[in-house]
Order: sequence, then C-alpha cells, then structure tokens
Amino acid sequence: MMPGTNRLLILGASVLLAALTVQPAPAGAHDLPRTYVVSRSPGVLPEGIAIDRDGTMYVSSDGTGALYRGNVRDSRLGPFHADGVEDRTSTLGVHTDARGQVFSVGGPELTVHDRHGRLLARRTAQSGPLGVPDLNDLVITEDAVYVTDWANPVVHRAEIHDGELGPMEPWLDIRSAFPQFPAQYWLLNGIVADRSGQTLLVASNGTEAVWRVDVATREVGQLDLGGASFGADGMLLRGRTLYAVLNYGAPSGVYVASLDEELRTGSVTHRITGEPFDLPTTLARHGCRLYVVNSQNDDPPGEPPYTVSAIDDPVCDRPQ
Repeated sequence: MMPGTNRLLILGASVLLAALTVQPAPAGAHDLPRTYVVSRSPGVLPEGIAIDRDGTMYVSSDGTGALYRGNVRDSRLGPFHADGVEDRTSTLGVHTDARGQVFSVGGPELTVHDRHGRLLARRTAQSGPLGVPDLNDLVITEDAVYVTDWANPVVHRAEIHDGELGPMEPWLDIRSAFPQFPAQYWLLNGIVADRSGQTLLVASNGTEAVWRVDVATREVGQLDLGGASFGADGMLLRGRTLYAVLNYGAPSGVYVASLDEELRTGSVTHRITGEPFDLPTTLARHGCRLYVVNSQNDDPPGEPPYTVSAIDDPVCDRPQ
C-alpha cells in the first residue's frame, strides 16, 4: 500500500511493456456494479481492500484509519465498526482469512477482528533499524502472518498455532538482496504468498522491484520480469498469475504477469491503465473481476466520493 505522497520517494524512471489487448468480459460480469462508493466523507483516502468468499468487501482508510464494509452485489459500503481501532489514524493493508476474520495494519499495529467487529487479537511490531515501524501490507498463510514495513526494510512475522496468533517479531531484513541500497528507501509495499506458504513475493517501491523470499531459508532474490522496472504497490497472486497495481513512476493501473512454476521469472502480459482509475493502490479478486482501490492519494485529502472500480479479469480462464 502507498501512504501519503509526502512520504514517497520514487527513484529513476520506470520502463514498462506496452499495453496488450484485454480479453472480453466474462459472462455475467455486467450484472454487478462497476463502481463502489466507499465513503462520501472528506479525507477518507481509501487504501487497502479484501473480499471474502461470500463477496463481503472490506476497504481501509489511509486518511482516517477507519474500515468500511459492503458486498460486491451492492454499490455502497458503510462503516465497519471494529473495536480497538478508534485511535488509529491510518489503516493500510486489510485481508481476510478462511474463517472470515479481518486482519488489518496501521502504524506499528496488527489487529484481528471477527465479522461482527469484535477484537480478537492485537499485536505491535518491534522497532526496526530505522525506528518505529509503519506497517503497510500483510499476507496470511497456514501457519503465519507476514507484514511489510514502509519505514524499515523489514518483514515482520506472527506465527499462527492452533488458530492463535503469536507475537509479531522482525523476521527478515530484506537488505541482504541489495545491501548497497540505502535502508530508508526500500519502502516495502505489497506482499503475497504461494499456495504452500513457502514462497513470498515482496514489492519494494524504492527499489522498483519485486523480491522473492524462500521462507525456509530466508534467501532473497529479485523476481525477473524481463528487465522491466516494476515498483508495485499492492499485489495479488493466483497460482502463477501475479496481479499488481503500479502508480508512481509508471502509468497508473493494473499489470498482470505470468510467472514460472518457481516464481523466479515471468513476463508482463497485460497492462490496464487510464480510466476508471484515480491513483489506484491495490486490488482484490472475486469471480472473474478485479476490484481496484482509487486512493486519490496524489492530492490529499482528495475529493469525495471515494471509490473502488471493478474491471474484468483479463486472464480469468488461464489455468492456474
């Protein structure tokens, strides 16, 4: 996820592949809304998104820290009253697990809520090499939650054991992959995991790259996308298909890459830019559609209404 622009540092010019033809919309997609209104209140600046299996949608607010909830069948979202986050001034990453629990991060804090907004767990990250953590995004695997840190070049980890969330601890200093790059400019964003939970992909806006992490060995290497600069914000991994939102340093939009079986190399196959996006930050998938958050974070506080745009998944029928 991408916090406010006063904290962004974009290094170098991004060179990306030309747009390729997007496939026709899957049948039935026209029956659902194309635009979802998160809020009409000033200063919300939506940031993260998660969609549960039943179509329940959660969207976070960078501007206020609030969480919003709706459904893919309804164009309007409303406040999700989550206990214990009233004092959080910014919420970035939000995801749900197989039980429908809602995980979200803001500042140094990770919280877990049930569907009714009851607080189930709260974990605070330890300070990193550069100071207080600024948690950005997360991914949930079978045995852990991994969290990126915008302020430190660190991936944090909280173990899951018998359904209980353990303490959050610094797990990986990602600078081992590129030690000459200044620590304060890594700017870690989106994070995804393969089905086994043994491989992570971590986006770094500062290095304009996606980094592959072997969970067992903590070995870090750069995902090779044919030499293209790829400073992703939010990401989504489905099998060997990587969906990523790019904004600064590239034409804003959704980029789709096809990866090899080991998630080491790949190539960008689709680029969807322009309308209807308004500085998109991340995305979620449900059915054959992609749901993209329009943050308006390039000119905070933005201008209501704050929205999520739904587009057709251009590789819906690709084997995974």
